[in-house]
Amino acid sequence: MRVIGIDTASATASVALVENGLLLSEKTDLRCESASNVIRRSSISNHAETILPLIELLFESTGVSLQDITGFALSIGPGSFTGLRIGLSTVKGLVYGSQIPVVGMSTLFAHAARVTDYDGLICALLDARKNEVYAALFRKTGDVINRVTEDTVASAANVIATVREFQRGALCLFVGDGAAVYKDLLLDSPGVRLLETINYPSVAATVARLAEDRFRANRVDDLGALTPAYVRPSEAEFKRGSSL
Repeated sequence: MRVIGIDTASATASVALVENGLLLSEKTDLRCESASNVIRRSSISNHAETILPLIELLFESTGVSLQDITGFALSIGPGSFTGLRIGLSTVKGLVYGSQIPVVGMSTLFAHAARVTDYDGLICALLDARKNEVYAALFRKTGDVINRVTEDTVASAANVIATVREFQRGALCLFVGDGAAVYKDLLLDSPGVRLLETINYPSVAATVARLAEDRFRANRVDDLGALTPAYVRPSEAEFKRGSSL
């Protein structure tokens, strides 16, 4: 089984190829290079320009072609609205007219599942702008990670208050770019640990690995009905609602 994972919801776009749980290759817009070109970190708005070259480099580095792929696993949100649309439209373009199945995975769950050397509470935190974060709480025991709360958008202070309800004196590890943005606020709270190592697999690699069981069980998504998990309304939807 060969699964390609794609993440454009995060600040750093990434793609990865996983075969039966083994990471064969991963490419990001920070560490993606070949003999002819180097793709460097770009803004989320430029994920549209980098994601296909990243996938091409993934194929080049592994010798695998689209016809060899079992399925695509996509980070479906929450995250950047623009990034989510880019990722979904890219996957739809790649699998259009083929029978390659697709699975959408929670971006927050993927961020939490990247952690390999910690047991306990994990809070995945992504910057949502407007003084808010996307957040969800998980509990990891060995190789098993269970969801404690649903994906939500709230102020960092409200998220910290929710975490305290579940801590009961234990540590909580915060992961994701929101942890860096609100570092000072988090460190003022007891029992907080921030993710420091960068030696974990990419979000795309984690998405691909997590999706393998769903592909085996044929629990795939209807690509035509698959939509990003925005969690909160877009700016246009908000303005439309406020005018009613």
